[in-house]
Amino acid sequence: MFPDVAIQNLKGVGEKRAEQFHALDIHNINDLLHHYPRTYENWSAVVPILGAELSDTPVCVQATVVGSVGRFRAKSGITVFEARAMDETGTMKIIIFNNKYAAAKLQQGQTFLFYGRMTIDGNKREMLSPAIESPQGRKRIRPIYRTTKNMTSRYIEGCVEKALSIYAPMAEDPIPYDVREKYGLLSLTEALQEIHFPSSMERMSRARNRFIFEELLELQIGLARIRKDRRKAAGVRILEDCTKEFYATLPFEPTGAQKRAVAAAIEDMQSGELMNRLLQGDVGSGKTMVGAALCHTAARNGFQSAMMAPTEILAGQHYATMAKFFEGTGIQCALLTGSTSAKDKADIKAGLASGAIDFVVGTHALITDDVQFHNLGLVITDEQHRFGVGQRGSLARKGDGAHVLVMSATPIPRTLALAIYGDLDVSVIDELPKGRQPIETYRINSKIRERAYNYIKKFLDEGRQGYIVCPLVEEGDETTADLMPATEYYKRICQNEFKDYRVGLLHGQMKNADKDDVMERFVSGEIQLLVSTTVIEVGVDVPNAVIMLIENAERFGLSQLHQLRGRVGRGKYQSTCILLSDSRSPNTAERLKVMTETNDGFVISQKDLALRGPGDFFGRRQHGLPELRIADMMEDMDVLATAGEAARKILADDPELALPDHQLLAEETDLLFAENLGTA
Repeated sequence: MFPDVAIQNLKGVGEKRAEQFHALDIHNINDLLHHYPRTYENWSAVVPILGAELSDTPVCVQATVVGSVGRFRAKSGITVFEARAMDETGTMKIIIFNNKYAAAKLQQGQTFLFYGRMTIDGNKREMLSPAIESPQGRKRIRPIYRTTKNMTSRYIEGCVEKALSIYAPMAEDPIPYDVREKYGLLSLTEALQEIHFPSSMERMSRARNRFIFEELLELQIGLARIRKDRRKAAGVRILEDCTKEFYATLPFEPTGAQKRAVAAAIEDMQSGELMNRLLQGDVGSGKTMVGAALCHTAARNGFQSAMMAPTEILAGQHYATMAKFFEGTGIQCALLTGSTSAKDKADIKAGLASGAIDFVVGTHALITDDVQFHNLGLVITDEQHRFGVGQRGSLARKGDGAHVLVMSATPIPRTLALAIYGDLDVSVIDELPKGRQPIETYRINSKIRERAYNYIKKFLDEGRQGYIVCPLVEEGDETTADLMPATEYYKRICQNEFKDYRVGLLHGQMKNADKDDVMERFVSGEIQLLVSTTVIEVGVDVPNAVIMLIENAERFGLSQLHQLRGRVGRGKYQSTCILLSDSRSPNTAERLKVMTETNDGFVISQKDLALRGPGDFFGRRQHGLPELRIADMMEDMDVLATAGEAARKILADDPELALPDHQLLAEETDLLFAENLGTA
């Protein structure tokens, strides 16, 4: 931590510059020194012209200008400058666009450092618009910063250098010395120097690691404190556990994992403290039954329950499933979505306000101001990554001390789950219901598409149903020119291959009423084959659907393919998923091979992280969690684990962070969670 010095107090930063810094969210010296470089130019590793790698990675070459600089105007109207430069290994062409000042530097016989990407044209090496420096300058690793209008990276670099020289000696390190020693972390002063002006790329990497560790340590300490505060909060107390009564109504025996999840949640609800629990389970593991068991016990204890789903289709599915669970129990159920008729909406709202309705399933319609509950005791949200912390909180606040259960079918490692769902305890359903058969999965190419169609027809002729999934709804841009959109695909197969079958079309751009109509006809069996986009990815439950063909399978992530595949294999029949892809990419081959080898969602999600990268696996920003400056919970999972270990040890030794060694850490954590502590 640094003295609280406003950015305009740094020499050379006037009012206008301060405003530009504010646009980068830099308001003081602390912000400036934690504005980390986004990348680096490595001017310290000089390579010979012929030894420079031909790639997208920039290199630094020291060479002497030979001959004069040529100049001509390209057809596009831009001015192009050309020069030749030579070292002891060979020559290269320097090409500069529209920059007479850079070109003017290149005096014949003078030697420069050129930094850029080395390419080849015919057999001649060239650099396009390289950065140019005098070799008398320091051959160092230069930081490149995120900038704003009228502010260059070089200007920020100068300000950082100034700030470091003045304020780095005053820095107080929030990470205790014993933690730094145990995990081999650089001190704050060293790390700041090495992340902004690295002496080597290895030292820069160590500095980055230290700041990533620091952020993830503070994040996990803050989340642990939120969980502790939440446990102190009073939740409605469930006096009687009615689980046995509920199990007796079921036509099947719940799995051990389901029973354990129910027991953990009931224990939370009986404790008098507020339950905030994540129920994580693979596709088809029976999460809905766990939710039903808790709603049953809540109703028997005089409390209402509400379940929020991200789409109307999924809300309708949950309503049908839950209503079946509650048949003959006297528990009154309702479905409330945007397309519920005005009269039914009024009746349902009145029933919720009076307590006549015990359980309601709905979409975002549940969180509107005019929906009031008589005695809301339990809130269940489905597919948490589609709801922010604030949304589930606004529903829970409709009750006084309502417990919260979050259900997710996205299997992610426990360490990551605890960070992403930071304010929740975690239950995992890690076994499938008895009798559930693994889904046979095959990869094919379009050469045998006709055989795949005939295979689908075989199931339809036996009275079963199936899906064909397309990645697009309608025509896209040039990047999707090779894809047939679902609307066109549907027309084609209705006129040709499946003209003798009852085919339906479902996609996200349809009106809700039309989507519901198609789904109802598919559920009833009127539609045999459903052509769909990923709108069916979450929750659609048709036990008679046993075959799925996914077109352009390379366009989907593994976790998404697994979710889609989970729409079949939900009944007693052996089911099959066919992945059609003409991609020749080795990466695609490896990814799709994973799908053919395992049905385990946890294995698949781990592979998805490893192969596809974390970028869109779960979304970069989880609503309700603090914004991180440098850490990425997906990419830095190994650091997340070690920082979590350190956080648990610190809090075990000093729960209130009251010891002198922990006071700075407490301040930094409070700062990170300024808008989140107690409100997330």
